[in-house]
Order: sequence, then structure tokens, then C-alpha cells
Amino acid sequence: MRFSSLTLALSPAETDDGARIQEQLALAELAEELGYAGIWLTEHYFTGESVYNDPLTFAAALASRTKRMRIGFAVIQMPFHHPVTLASQLALLDNLSGGRIDVGIGKGTVYNEYEFLGHGLSSKDSRARMEEAFEIFRRIWTETPLDFEGEYYSVKVPALRPAPVQRPGPPLWRSVISEPSFDECGRLGVPILTARLPVDRIASRWALYRNGMAAGGVCEARQAELLRQSGVWRNVYVADSDAQAEDELSHWLTEARSHMMHVRAELNPPDFEIDPAALAPWSDPAVSDGDAVADVMGSGSIFGSPETVRGAVEALRDAGVGHLVCQTAFGDMGYETAAAAMTRLGRDVAPAFPD
Repeated sequence: MRFSSLTLALSPAETDDGARIQEQLALAELAEELGYAGIWLTEHYFTGESVYNDPLTFAAALASRTKRMRIGFAVIQMPFHHPVTLASQLALLDNLSGGRIDVGIGKGTVYNEYEFLGHGLSSKDSRARMEEAFEIFRRIWTETPLDFEGEYYSVKVPALRPAPVQRPGPPLWRSVISEPSFDECGRLGVPILTARLPVDRIASRWALYRNGMAAGGVCEARQAELLRQSGVWRNVYVADSDAQAEDELSHWLTEARSHMMHVRAELNPPDFEIDPAALAPWSDPAVSDGDAVADVMGSGSIFGSPETVRGAVEALRDAGVGHLVCQTAFGDMGYETAAAAMTRLGRDVAPAFPD
């Protein structure tokens, strides 16, 4: 099993931002020291929900502060970036890191319309904008000179310089949950990341992924590597006892959700409506904090004493998971608490599952 860290760190006030950014750099260095395989960065703007906001700039700092860990994006919100600029930035990051970049992409959150408005955009065309940007992004690694004419972008790119270290480019990850998505990504031969998929569904989804790879002609060696890379994202919290872990994780998740719901109510336009099909208890403002937190602790979290957490990780491993992406800090959790949580997982759990 490989263990990676995912950072979604809230800064409680503007006056704290600088110190909190430095704490995230220190936590990344600690993760490498503890043997984590990678660190995954998030992208959110304007509210301190992801304190460094721009994960690309933050990744450049991480590239200079770490030597071994991979640096991933979960995910880059494609509509906020010009695809040629993004490809150039990622190629430079791949060089700065010595070929350690992983790229997850998405169309932007369906809940935070204020992020789109802040960039002079609307979420209404976010999928079409992302798909067009991705077409340029996918081709630019291998097809320069590239001449592309679309609805949103018109570009003539002589060459991509510098070229990335990883060829043809950094791995492009997909976020998946539905059965067709597992099959499609298998056929395409791309690594996957899934979140709140229950353990009892993982084996069947991984089988779809393997069958898709076979149908797509992915060679056995590449299949093995993709299965080793592809991950499950969980909230992971280790404490001295099960009761302590449950109490503390519940507290921090409640704090994080309360902030999230407050800024959405405050900043989204009054006429903004979320597609009901996209709502889960965690994201549905009609669901109380208590009920939402209870749901996510049951479906997307691993918590307890080291022994309990090892048992839960073992169940994931036996279901076929080879990579656990762990969010160990929540809301505005301070450095000392976050470092302790990361350390308990790295020292008391991870050694039982050598990579």
C-alpha cells in the first residue's frame, strides 16, 4: 500500500494566511520525512478554504523543498486556466521536480459559483470550456506545432518549451465514481482517483477498471503500474482510542463544513441553484451539520486507534486498493495538531503495509 497526503487547509483570517502557508510547506516536508509517497494539492479561491489558492505556484515551492514525493493536483479547475499557459507551467514544474508531477483535472466545483464570477466566468459553460481546453492540453504534449480553432480558444503553438521530463507529459488522472467511468478510464489507460466509494463496491469497480484496460489493449506491465498508482481518497484520523478519534474528527469536520456552508450562502448569487443530482449530504445545505458529518464519517472516513485504522486499511488493500490518499488535517486545524495526526498515521499505521 502507498500512502499519500492531501492538503485542504483553511486559514481562519487574512492575518493568518502567511503563517498558514508556511505551515503547509512544513507539513509537506514532514510527510516526505515520514515516507509518504506523494502530496496532493487542491484549488479554491477567495475564502481561505485552500490557503495557498494557486496550487501551481505552491507546487513550485514544494518541488524545491522535497526530493522524493510525487506532487499531484486534485484537481486543477481547468476553466480558470488558459490551456497553453497551464501546459507550460506543468512542463516547468515537471522539470523543477525531476519528473514528479501528477495532474488531476476537473471543470470546477458545482457549488462555488463565486469562484467562477471572480474569474469573470460562469459555471454554465464550464464543462464545454474544460473539454475544449483539455483537447488542446492533451494534444500539445506531442503535436506541436499545434494549430487549434475552437469556441473558447484559438491558438497557434510552435513548440512547448521546456519539454516535460515525463514523456509525453505528466500523467493525467481522472476522478471517477460511476461504473462507466471506471471502464472508460481503463480503456484509456489513465490512473484514477475515487473518494467516497464504500469498501464493498471497490472490488467490483476495480474489476471494471481491469477489464477496461484489457479491452483497450493496455499491456500487463502498464496495467500493474496503473493499479498500483490508482487511489482512494479518505479522511484518515488516528488517535489513542476509537472514542477520541471519533470525537476529534467529528469536531474538525463540523468546523470545516460550517465554514464551507457559510461562504457559499454569503458569496453565491441569490439566484444560483445547484443541480439536485450533484448533491450529497455533505454538500446539501438542507442537511444539518450533524447529519452531514455523520454521513461522511461513515462513508468517506477511516478513524480510530492505530489497531482499528490498520484493520480498515487492510480491508481496502484486500479489496484491491494499492494507494490510499489521506486527508489528515481539516478546517483550520493548527500545525501541531495536523503534524501529530500525520505522524501517527505515518509511524503507527503505514509501516504495516510496506509499498
